[in-house]
Amino acid sequence: MKPRLRLILALGALLGMVGLLPAQNLVRNESFENAQGNRPRGWRTETWGGQADFSYPQPGRTGERSVGIASQAGADAAWATTVTVDPFARYRLSGWIKTEAVEPVQGGRGALLNIHGLEGAATPAVTGTRDWTRVEVEFDVDDQTQLQINCLFGGWGRARGRAWFDDIALEKLEQRQPPAPKIEVDASRIGEPLSPLVYGQFIEHLGRCIYGGIWAEMLEDRKFYYPITSNYAPYTALRNTQYPVVGASPWQIVGRPDGVEMTTNAPFVGRHTPLLRQGTGIRQNDLGVTAGKEYVGYAWLKHPENRSARARVTLRWGQAAADAQTVEIRVRRGDYQKYPFRFTAGLTTDQASLEIRAEEGDLLVGTISLMPADNIHGMRADTLALLRQLAAPIYRWPGGNFVSGYDWRDGIGDRDRRPPRTNPAWTGVEHNDFGLHEFIDFCRLVGAQPLVTVNTGFGDAHSAAALVEYCNGPADSHWGRQRARNGSPQPFGIRYWCVGNEMWGPWQLGYMSLDHYVLKQNWVVDKMREVDPTIFCIASGNAGPWSRGLLERCSDHMEAIAEHFYCQERSGLAAHVRQIPDNIRAKADFHRRMRSELPQLKGRDIRIAMTEWNYWYGPHVFGELGTRYFLKDALGIAAGLHEYARQSDLIHSAFYAQTVNVIGAIKTSRRNAAFETTGLVLMLYRHQFGELPVHTRTEGLIDAQAAWSLDRRRLTLGIVNPTLQAQVIPLQIHGAALKKRGMRWQIAGTDPQLFNDPDEPLRVRIEQLPFDGSTDRIEVAPCSVTLVAWEAD
Repeated sequence: MKPRLRLILALGALLGMVGLLPAQNLVRNESFENAQGNRPRGWRTETWGGQADFSYPQPGRTGERSVGIASQAGADAAWATTVTVDPFARYRLSGWIKTEAVEPVQGGRGALLNIHGLEGAATPAVTGTRDWTRVEVEFDVDDQTQLQINCLFGGWGRARGRAWFDDIALEKLEQRQPPAPKIEVDASRIGEPLSPLVYGQFIEHLGRCIYGGIWAEMLEDRKFYYPITSNYAPYTALRNTQYPVVGASPWQIVGRPDGVEMTTNAPFVGRHTPLLRQGTGIRQNDLGVTAGKEYVGYAWLKHPENRSARARVTLRWGQAAADAQTVEIRVRRGDYQKYPFRFTAGLTTDQASLEIRAEEGDLLVGTISLMPADNIHGMRADTLALLRQLAAPIYRWPGGNFVSGYDWRDGIGDRDRRPPRTNPAWTGVEHNDFGLHEFIDFCRLVGAQPLVTVNTGFGDAHSAAALVEYCNGPADSHWGRQRARNGSPQPFGIRYWCVGNEMWGPWQLGYMSLDHYVLKQNWVVDKMREVDPTIFCIASGNAGPWSRGLLERCSDHMEAIAEHFYCQERSGLAAHVRQIPDNIRAKADFHRRMRSELPQLKGRDIRIAMTEWNYWYGPHVFGELGTRYFLKDALGIAAGLHEYARQSDLIHSAFYAQTVNVIGAIKTSRRNAAFETTGLVLMLYRHQFGELPVHTRTEGLIDAQAAWSLDRRRLTLGIVNPTLQAQVIPLQIHGAALKKRGMRWQIAGTDPQLFNDPDEPLRVRIEQLPFDGSTDRIEVAPCSVTLVAWEAD
């Protein structure tokens, strides 16, 4: 044998031996032997539903330890760890599971291993009573660099019983090359029109969405829901943030601690009214003012014995004597009267204060208000300006979880006399300043249709029917007369109604089983239709057994069915972006399957109203649940709009949740407002994307969708590039004669974590760029949303 041949054969044998060696296990502490206190180092517990008991028992399958999960009533929970992986590779996840009387419930699977959030990356489930059983699954990753491994108990539902996990392994099997991008458009294959209602928005009485976002009132607890005491400690959550949550009176006593009494004798509004003894006052801090800007307000005041008195109201923006303006008020004899005041701030600060003091005589303060003078019907001018640019065609209100404990009657009548309440679903006070009439006024100001959600939690059919009559009944009907007395003789003519919110969720006030809820759904809709048979009713669905049950037993009591979804942050830009269209498609696939399986849907066209959709993750920067959005989230929202276009035959409407603050498209500070990155995408597509989707095929990681304008004189193409590299994408367009000129818009940046802040210069914006009208290739920036438009020839 020649020496060279011997060398080749030897190398081949060696390589073969290397191939037979076990791959490297990427899981640290895979057998749980390394302890950190009473748990394995590098592992954490997660609970998504029910109650789970986590254990760290001895012995394990190998060695001294394993991990365990048990539940009697049912749980969806896991021991979890995060591992670093190479993108564009194939992996094997494996491990050993032991079970004792494990039983899936509520759609759960049992005991298994999975990769969190990666569809298809789940092992077979182990149920019943089994000794140590090996399970495995192979899967591919795209651009993810981190994966969460779950030792999962339940899974897409819940499980009962007990399970143990040991010897978890994640092994890399194969490396792949990133796929090359390509776009092919057949403009002659036109789908159903994309409903303009997919650009809908959702506002809820949660956090700073209404109060602090849309509504211009600057004062917290202006109706004194919380008693004013000498123990000034107003903030009970998010204390060390810019927007802490008020959980006690935000009014600080100025002067003698015993100089303020909360009297329950004939209160102006609510349960009590503050009585200020002569020489005493109350002050609210942490107000935002801008130098040179005017602020207007008023107070309802009286002397407790109906005598005359004198009050002093001061807006202060600094410590010096000159850093304030004061208005003297002569309080006339008799009952409560409304006294206006006006200030011009001399400094820009978020530490201003408003103080009212009883100078001569005692003083009852019924309620007090302070707003920027440029408010529009009580709404923030800066927020409204952005909302008009957003141009959403429809708004959903008032909830959300809030609605299941909300009595709409609290939000009508004299605004200053409406009762303050505890927010039934979230934190803080519901002032009831923004009620039904204000919502209708808001919709008119931004040029949108209203959609009202009725309370099917603690509410009943009669209350829902009364609400429909108040909105749509003639002025000579019982509730129509009430509406006319409150300043609106003409009916509001509200067409769209949500029947409850997330009534499938046990967190919902008034939650009940599906068997009971279907009866309530039909009862409520029957009573609403007795008042107005023309209304469009949207049932409260959740893809799975709940939506199936509603479609089977309530299909004649709905025109559409609601679905919700939220996505969290995910490792890898493309994977993070892809969550949104994947969730939309999953909802659509479920309902397509229902159309083929359920005889009750024959001849019916019950479409999906995606009444809440968005990302939801990260710290609360803008108050209660006030998350911040990044450039990478904008890419996902654009890809979601593409998916709505692809599913246009099944999607009736979609409502981005929420509009302002919280998880909104617009964020406000005390003094300014700005578009989030996600809001920029919604605005761009609302104004520029086409209405007639056409067949669009893509390769690689990009997401793209084309659409004609309704008159077919303009073809638009949206492209999402979820990579950190610029891409020159081969492009083929069939079935259209296009002019070699057009327009191009771009939202882009080199950092997926770029964000906008209302108090800082914009980092992310819509750019209009030159475009040569090329139809054979297109170049897109890294981490970008690109929208191009050609004129038809």
